[in-house]
Amino acid sequence: MAATRLFLFSCILMLVSMAPVWAFAPFVIGDFKVEGLQRITVGTVLNYLPVEVGDEFDEKRSADTIRALFKTGFFNDVRLARQGDTLVIIVQERPAIAKIEISGNKDIETDQLKDALKNIGLAEGRVFDRSSLDKVEKELERQYFSQGKYGVKIKSRVSPKDDNRVDISIDISEGSIAKIRRINIVGNRVYSDAELLDVFQLGSPTILSFLTNNDQYSRQRLSGDLESLRSYYLDRGYIKFSIDSTQVTISPDKKDVYVTINISEGEKYTVRDVKLAGDLIVSEPVLRGLIRIKPGDYFSRRAITESTAALSERIGREGYAFANVNTSPDIDEEKREVVLTFFIDPGQRIYVNRINIAGNMRTRDSVVRRELRQMEAGWISMEKLNRSKERLQRLGYFDEVNVETPSVPGVSDQVDVNINVSERSSGTISAGVGYSQTQGLLINASISQNNIFGTGNRVSATINNGSVNKIYSFSYTNPYYTIDGVSRGFRIFSRSTNARNANVGRYTSDVYGASINYGIPLSEFNRITTSVGYENTKLDTSDFTPQSFLDFIAENGDSFDAYKLNLTWSYDTRNRAIFPTRGTYRALSTDISIPAGNLEFYKLRLRETHYFSPLEDYTLQLRADIGLGDGYGETSELPFWERYYAGGVSSVRGFKSNTLGPNEDGQPVGGSFRTVGSAEFIFPAPFAHDNKSLRLSAFFDIGSVFERLESFNADELRYSVGLSVKWLTPMAPLTFSYGIPLNDKGGDRIEKFQFTLGTPGF
Repeated sequence: MAATRLFLFSCILMLVSMAPVWAFAPFVIGDFKVEGLQRITVGTVLNYLPVEVGDEFDEKRSADTIRALFKTGFFNDVRLARQGDTLVIIVQERPAIAKIEISGNKDIETDQLKDALKNIGLAEGRVFDRSSLDKVEKELERQYFSQGKYGVKIKSRVSPKDDNRVDISIDISEGSIAKIRRINIVGNRVYSDAELLDVFQLGSPTILSFLTNNDQYSRQRLSGDLESLRSYYLDRGYIKFSIDSTQVTISPDKKDVYVTINISEGEKYTVRDVKLAGDLIVSEPVLRGLIRIKPGDYFSRRAITESTAALSERIGREGYAFANVNTSPDIDEEKREVVLTFFIDPGQRIYVNRINIAGNMRTRDSVVRRELRQMEAGWISMEKLNRSKERLQRLGYFDEVNVETPSVPGVSDQVDVNINVSERSSGTISAGVGYSQTQGLLINASISQNNIFGTGNRVSATINNGSVNKIYSFSYTNPYYTIDGVSRGFRIFSRSTNARNANVGRYTSDVYGASINYGIPLSEFNRITTSVGYENTKLDTSDFTPQSFLDFIAENGDSFDAYKLNLTWSYDTRNRAIFPTRGTYRALSTDISIPAGNLEFYKLRLRETHYFSPLEDYTLQLRADIGLGDGYGETSELPFWERYYAGGVSSVRGFKSNTLGPNEDGQPVGGSFRTVGSAEFIFPAPFAHDNKSLRLSAFFDIGSVFERLESFNADELRYSVGLSVKWLTPMAPLTFSYGIPLNDKGGDRIEKFQFTLGTPGF
């Protein structure tokens, strides 16, 4: 009994000493005490308190304190008590999120979903608020609704763990994408529904919908289509066009979507006049020549946008990097005419303070700087900066080139140019075994350095022991023999050829020689290359050598000394050397064997390739290659080992290498005139994440070889279509192609699947 009384008395004393604060008169806070913490520190709690030691604590401040602590979201319960002049804060922490598991998602990646959850406060390590689960489900639904998956079902589960933590499991049943059953356009008078729907990516199901997915609804694609519709009208004179409303109706089973678009076309407006205003900087006739829209044209937003970009770019060449060009239309609704005024505000002329280069651990600064077209202390030009970047990319020394133009602190009209490069290995030492359907088995060894000692000079030594060619060569090139960009190089080589293994008339040859060359830049994109060389050729025949080859040897002998002159003009605007996406490469070359040797002949060759990018990551390549040769003086014809051939990976795919054109007794003998061409649509591989090293293409090839130019007959050209794979492997470029001949004739050698390890096809 005595023990019971003692216990009750102790409880009463405790209750009195820790009575709720509102049970007491206001008091001055002497200290704080926090109870109930597990993960959160005392300092964190004190930082959120609206009171501090020395403050008078009353009923109002009690309410403010409780409100402030609940507002943190850290606690399920907060109570206050007084112990003398100490304010006691008793809390119950909310659990922390230990792990979030998401299952069932296929169309949206888990990381993307977790980022969306993080934006609404739900992430591993954060405090768990049960009310946020409702937000989670709504946010995930929003993500899937935007992709047209209106039948998505989301279930969440919370599993308590030790140490006041929880696991959250979210199970997603995505369902299928809602299909568009109909798109209705209301209000169109000038253009039919069919014309307008042609500009849409979305549409009603067609026979090709399983490939194009055009019937799968998504909010983003609809927004893009609405902008395309707006552009369609604004580019055709309808300046007052508007989209009044868009209704998207979903069927009860959430599988079908009906879209209704209400539009107001307005009237068609003509441009009455085009004016220039502001500080023109450049002469008005020059600027007017850049404007794509003229008086009498229908109003076109696209033409205005292109004109604005062209004006900004031209003014930017004068150093006004931040020029603004705005267009103001003055609309005469009665006459349905528009007066366009292009307002030009050049801003300040910007100068380059310093050009800083970083990341070139091996390559010398001077090697990088000699490629730059933007100079220090000069006006900044985006055209020159972009050209400088392209020139650095085409060197082959760098994986990546980034250019930044930060402002100089404290100066309004100066910027620095920071060039950051990421160097790649520019030297290789390799030995291995390869195979080509043209060259056969290849046993090779090579040492090459395209940037020896960081100087930019190129050195290469090669041994290639194939079934067609056995080659030993050494070459050296200094691309900047002079500071003006004149290059100089030399090459010595030895080559043994067994033509039988190359699918041509049977003979063997042994050739050795040397040459020296110079390259002279004529302008930014034009270059002349000339070389002088000597070659010694020895021939050997067999019982199966074609008669025309034997006749040439009988007339001229089987051992020759040739002194060759080469002159090549090239024009190159490609943005990169490997896998270019835009630009032109054009080369016209002449090879002449001069009378100082045993043979007199010439060869002319024209190569031209154009690259266009109709869409990002997609390239259209158009290529033509024409060759012509003949003898002169005492040599009556082009030597047979110098003849042209066609067929194979590098010319007309689907036909066996070197087999097109004239033949004798079934052996291809080549000709003195060749013409080949191709159209190729190049696109990234959908199954490869690294699109830098792999390309797929669909191609159309045309071409053949003729005995002489006078023998050309368009009916003898061969055509093929097919698919190609080009892969930059660590060993060497690898090319696969599958070509289908379209007009093969009797005697043609068909080879649909072809491949090669090396540069052909690149």
